[in-house]
Amino acid sequence: MTDPITCPECQGDRGKLLGGLFLACQFCGGLGWVGGDNEPAEREAKPPPPPPTASNHPVWSDPWIAAAFGCRLCLGARKLTHVDEEAGTLITVPCRCVAD
Repeated sequence: MTDPITCPECQGDRGKLLGGLFLACQFCGGLGWVGGDNEPAEREAKPPPPPPTASNHPVWSDPWIAAAFGCRLCLGARKLTHVDEEAGTLITVPCRCVAD
C-alpha cells in the first residue's frame, strides 16, 4: 500500500462531465485519489463473472414481466434474428414458441 496521491488518470477531477452525465474515473473509482485502501495495482485481475443470458435474467421472476412477455426468447415477436459478423449476414428464423 502507498500513501494517498492524486489520481494520475483524472488529475483529481474524479471523472468527466458530458452534458448532464458524469462518468467516474475508472482508475480511481471516482474518488480523485489512489493509494491506501484504494490501490488499483492491488486489485485482483480476475474478470467479473459473465452476465446471465437474457432468458435466465432475474427480471423473469417478476410475475408482471412474465405475464407481459409470454416468451423469454423472442419477447412476443415470434421470430429470432442473429447477426453473423463473420459471414456478414443477418439470419431470421421463427421462434420455438410458434411451434408450441
